[in-house]
Amino acid sequence: MGGYGSGRTSGGRDITKSYRALDVRWLQKNNFLVSGTCSKVTWSRNGEPVANIEVRMEVSRVFLAYRHSSHGGKWQSEDYPVGIDWTPCHYGGQRAWFLCPARGCRKRVAILYGGKIFACRSCYRLAYESQTESPAYRALSRAQNIRVRWGGSGSMMEHFPDKPKGMHWKTYLKLLHKARAHEQISDEAMMSLIGRSAGESRDHSI
Repeated sequence: MGGYGSGRTSGGRDITKSYRALDVRWLQKNNFLVSGTCSKVTWSRNGEPVANIEVRMEVSRVFLAYRHSSHGGKWQSEDYPVGIDWTPCHYGGQRAWFLCPARGCRKRVAILYGGKIFACRSCYRLAYESQTESPAYRALSRAQNIRVRWGGSGSMMEHFPDKPKGMHWKTYLKLLHKARAHEQISDEAMMSLIGRSAGESRDHSI
């Protein structure tokens, strides 16, 4: 990984989009948080990979392994655990959270930002970009509402609920396509948030 902190607000604080972000919701949705798995996340720009990180999952923590260089200095290797906390979802299933690994923090957060270590926004004192996150949350909420309305779970990890008895197939398929469209919008917004504006690739190894 390269350097960070290239973008700043008028108040002189770094902004979140100038840091590479690791979103635990995206990791959970794409099965990176299955105990015993080892995966690689790659950030790309204009179709070319610019950074990657190895993610190794254990029962209650994930190990992050990568190399970084600050301001063109010597490359250093990092390999350390980040705690994972699980909380029940209102509509069933569980939601994962990072426990910020910065010294003295351990705050439960959805996103970690990468400098020398991956830490929460508060630890890096980053300006929050609510405009970037809003489309993701709004679209995800709409997709969940459709699932729950027809007896399903709000978890995107589970299958879309079966057609309720008495519902016309035309109506059911219309709702299914609408939910899928909201999920796609949410995914694209999350990818933009974590620096995948030009696409992203990932490798898996067991």
